[in-house]
Amino acid sequence: TVEPRATGQWAVQTDGTQRADSLHDRKADAVSRGRDLARNKQTELVIKNADGRIASKDSYGNDPRSTKG
Repeated sequence: TVEPRATGQWAVQTDGTQRADSLHDRKADAVSRGRDLARNKQTELVIKNADGRIASKDSYGNDPRSTKG
């Protein structure tokens, strides 16, 4: 997940962990790091806006969707 922090930074955090993998001053840098991690772990990347709402999701590897397409 790429999400905003109260400090104004952007955090890249894996589900089930207590601490962020990395903190970034720019959202674009956090998204880039998040994509790299998601590709390596073959998981889903969730990107949030500054207000904390989900902006987009990208799946790398195990796609939970059961329909073709």
